[in-house]
Amino acid sequence: MAAAQGRLSDGAGGMDDAKGTEEEARHKGSDHGSGGSGGSTAPPAFAAAVEALRAARLRPQIEVEATRAPQRLAPHAYALEAAVVDGDEDLADGRLVLLHEPAGHDAWHGTFRLVTLVRAELEPEMAADPLLPDVCWSWLTGALQARGLTYGEPSGTVTRASSHYFGGLSARPSASQIEIRASWTPREGLGGVPDTAAHLASWCDLLAQVAGLPPAAPGDASVVTLPQRRGPQSR
Repeated sequence: MAAAQGRLSDGAGGMDDAKGTEEEARHKGSDHGSGGSGGSTAPPAFAAAVEALRAARLRPQIEVEATRAPQRLAPHAYALEAAVVDGDEDLADGRLVLLHEPAGHDAWHGTFRLVTLVRAELEPEMAADPLLPDVCWSWLTGALQARGLTYGEPSGTVTRASSHYFGGLSARPSASQIEIRASWTPREGLGGVPDTAAHLASWCDLLAQVAGLPPAAPGDASVVTLPQRRGPQSR
């Protein structure tokens, strides 16, 4: 799986980067294992939220697996990486991190936070569309709303990048990429546990839409989907 790599901003209270922050230092040494702190030392609400992520059933074109979580954004974290797969090619990939601060976080307005990075390659014509960032952000909020999810404090960025090759690399075609970095606070249900399985499903809907896959079920015909990129990335 071609996992999304890079810095993950939670958009409201920290950045997982090499320099670190006071918040990161305060949480250094927190319990983190494979995928995150979901073991016996984790609070019951966090353990239940993680178990729901592990048990979620997703559309077959999306491969999901646990990965090491950021260690300095919150006392407890669990991370997944995913790729939208077509044969031996990855059409899009991403990373989703569940953060938990049992005492609550002022910027989150809650005890849980979901942080994501999603990326895919684009047709150059699509990348040049001035409305693309707004459309991509609407894909995220629309995916959450389509599943009836309530959330708060959303924040994020949509970034377009283009690469042009010269000299010994001039034979390569120009490439464009879109990145969506976002975070939001999921509404907590019984026992203070958010519906993480539904949030994961909506995130996979976003991945599929960025990859250019058709909706898993009939939807609004007005929703714009991203055309599949010309040259899928080899796995």
